[in-house]
Amino acid sequence: MMVPSYRIYIDEVGTSDLKSSKDPNHRFLCLTGVIFELDSIRSSIHTEIESIKLKYFDSHPDDPVILHRKEIINKKYPFHNLKNKDVDNAFSAELLELFQKWDYTVISVLIDKYEHQQKYATWRYDPYHYCMEIILERYYRFLMDNGAVGDVMVESRGGK
Repeated sequence: MMVPSYRIYIDEVGTSDLKSSKDPNHRFLCLTGVIFELDSIRSSIHTEIESIKLKYFDSHPDDPVILHRKEIINKKYPFHNLKNKDVDNAFSAELLELFQKWDYTVISVLIDKYEHQQKYATWRYDPYHYCMEIILERYYRFLMDNGAVGDVMVESRGGK
């Protein structure tokens, strides 16, 4: 019997910078991981998402479009086609259809950086590292509960 294999894709919203934690716009950091079975990524998910990126944003294999929420919302290049309301509606509808069709599990960890800074004045765990540890712990439990193995894909930060 083959052991199921999964991958968790992890990305963050916000920064781990504690200096900005009093600012309501920078108070929170959230790491979210989306878990997919590797076979489904190979068999359909990769092709389906790349098809949408090609259709709406002329994505190229040598320079693939990365779906960043902030740029999509602000309709910044390469998402400038979404300034056309009909294109925006069609893209959103197709993307939501895929989200409803795919089988996946989501794990999110949110930290209030201001509270963290107030509570741990002497010893303070880096907020990003704290969230990452918790998300990986939950992923480990997911793998154990499913008798599975898995790997982790974290979005690069600053080209690294």
